[in-house]
Amino acid sequence: MTGTAASLVGEVWRALGADDAAVLRVLGRTGLGGPLPVPALALGSVAAQLLAARALAGKSAGPLELDAVHVGLAFRSERYARLDGRSVGLGFAPLSRFWRTADGWLRLHGNYPHHREAALHVLGEDVAEAALQWSSEDLETAVVEAGGAAAAVRTPTEWSAHPQGWAVADQPLLTLRRTADGPIRRGQPHGLRVLDLTRVIAGPVATRTLASHGADVLRVDGPRFPDHRDGLLDTGSGKRHVTVDLASAEGRRTVEELLAGADVVVQGYRPGALDAFGLDPSALAERHPHLVVVWLSAWGVTGPWGRRRGFDSLVQAATGIAVVSGTRSEPGALPAQALDHATGHLAAAVVLGALRRRRTEGGGWLGELSLAQTAQWLLRAGPGTEEVTDPPDPSPYLLDLPSERGGVTVIGPPGSPPWRAAAELPPTSRPVWR
Repeated sequence: MTGTAASLVGEVWRALGADDAAVLRVLGRTGLGGPLPVPALALGSVAAQLLAARALAGKSAGPLELDAVHVGLAFRSERYARLDGRSVGLGFAPLSRFWRTADGWLRLHGNYPHHREAALHVLGEDVAEAALQWSSEDLETAVVEAGGAAAAVRTPTEWSAHPQGWAVADQPLLTLRRTADGPIRRGQPHGLRVLDLTRVIAGPVATRTLASHGADVLRVDGPRFPDHRDGLLDTGSGKRHVTVDLASAEGRRTVEELLAGADVVVQGYRPGALDAFGLDPSALAERHPHLVVVWLSAWGVTGPWGRRRGFDSLVQAATGIAVVSGTRSEPGALPAQALDHATGHLAAAVVLGALRRRRTEGGGWLGELSLAQTAQWLLRAGPGTEEVTDPPDPSPYLLDLPSERGGVTVIGPPGSPPWRAAAELPPTSRPVWR
């Protein structure tokens, strides 16, 4: 397991243009056992961002020691988030599960009202009965065309033969490239200004990780599709959240002012969703060439699904992970939303690695990652070697944080400094840098 995790760290380090990474020492087990090497993915992605933070801060490159129990709990952090003792972690809505079709299975995602409405528009209220009348791929297409989110359950071989599978197969785990010329700029993890344009899990995990390293993270949401406030208490630790209407001239001016003062933009919306507002990577590089931009997507930015919406559960279904994780009679799932969490930690590593490059080479930088690329690494990394076990006691790893809504309890960040405050939510925060 340690060897596979170290291999992942080495792959990240090469992509970031860095020297060989430090020795990785692992204590305990993650509790993320199963048929795929999820423990190695979790440990490797967390190690990558911790080492990148250490390199940016100019600290010693000695061995890195990881508490595997802490990492495993952090990858299931939504299970342990509490507000005044009440669970606030978001699970899956009733519609968000596997449905049997005429020729197999389909995974739906209906946690957001507009995605639920799209699925019901296609299937009606009796989803189970209606799904049996469709082939998996036809139903996938119908739900997506209606504005919903769905994925047919495929085997790894079927995914490899799919056009989007071909597109992803040509991609490495992650990329980092220079996008603009510019002067050398100093940068440390503490005090970074990070504009957070993300939703759901992967992007927010990346930015809450940067917040644990001392970054000033300002997450911007639009007023039309607000995120779940309770869920933000898990993924928003250490961050400030504001609402800005990009459709208004005032909102666009506000964001331009924030961009001018930012060091980093982390973008996690579906590719193309923010292009009309000039927030795509090429437009950002032209207007703000000093920025490090990291772009996360579900399926990658190339191929026929490059602009398709997606979630961890759907990527597991489409790529074959659900088949590998299931039984002969039905598909299954990973022991955590590991694609989201791992991609989030890897994105934080890319941010920190790009800042190190900017400090020595100058210019603007673009990093790209996707859940599908992370899934590809996991499937290629070989079978899992850690047995399935009951989740460990989270008590030693819980962190109590103050908030205006009450006492918030979360799993602390594995290996990086603890957050000092819970997520600060609208209307408390203002869209200005500290």
